[in-house]
Amino acid sequence: MKRRQFILGLSTLVTLPALAGAQQRKGMPRLGVLMTIGAEAKDRIAALNRGLRTRGWIDGENLEIDYHWADGNKQRIADIANVLVNSRPDLILAHSSPAVPPFLRLTQDIPIVFVQVSDPVGQGFVKNLTRPGGNVTGFAAFEFSVGGKWVELLKELSPNVDRVGILYNPSTTPYEQYVVHGRAAADALGIALTQVEVRESEEIKPVLGKFGERPGGGLALLPDPFTSIHRDEIVGTAARLGVPAIYPYRAYVDSGGLCSYSYDVSDLFFRSATYVDRILRGEKPGDLPVQLVTRYQLVFNLKTAKTMGLALPPTLLARADEVIE
Repeated sequence: MKRRQFILGLSTLVTLPALAGAQQRKGMPRLGVLMTIGAEAKDRIAALNRGLRTRGWIDGENLEIDYHWADGNKQRIADIANVLVNSRPDLILAHSSPAVPPFLRLTQDIPIVFVQVSDPVGQGFVKNLTRPGGNVTGFAAFEFSVGGKWVELLKELSPNVDRVGILYNPSTTPYEQYVVHGRAAADALGIALTQVEVRESEEIKPVLGKFGERPGGGLALLPDPFTSIHRDEIVGTAARLGVPAIYPYRAYVDSGGLCSYSYDVSDLFFRSATYVDRILRGEKPGDLPVQLVTRYQLVFNLKTAKTMGLALPPTLLARADEVIE
């Protein structure tokens, strides 16, 4: 893990003033980063650093970066947010929707750039997209309407699907509007939609086992720190049960998942460096418009499809951005 990652606890809190003073003496600006997932985020951190380097910022030379990993735990997210705000960095980068509210409760003056959140206006993070106001701006991820697209693609992938389960952890993802759009698409297609909630890792296999106990089931996974952390277990269980599934990120397909319809997550982190740069050079976050995803990618794992006995329609394959053999 990266240098100066704080272990939460009394010893951490005691050392914060000394660390802050040392950093100020160096004359370097400080960027605090809260990632809501751990090892799965290596490519995103690498993309952020590439973006910073292109703008002249090099960690350890003219910028100090403190990385903190919450591993999808809501309480740990809140604890880390408290530690970071108390350390008074020049700027905070907050990853995903669960990371933003604790910071907004704790500070109205430290600039915050969020990355990979859903509906920042609806969740109350910003006043509007073009002029966020306050001390926060950033890079939004999915629009909730993609929930309907996932259901439609799943039916195309496997025409025999007659019911779809939308899987998420209600504690770590804003699921309601995804479900609304998913249900509308399911109703239009004449298939049933079930909300599949998982809060603990031990629930994954039993829940999916119950859902996949008879033919006709399909699975749509919502973007969620919890499900990202348990990606391999979810992908493996769905494949073992023969449940066709569509995933929110390409990494699931790389791990053996059937299909993903998503944006390039690493590119979003690369682009976030532009706002880090502009704010460190004096611009106000409230004046910088929230950036939206403009392009989605459709990726299939052909080997997984063959293993599951699925013959993907040629018209669907022709629309793919990538097919993994």
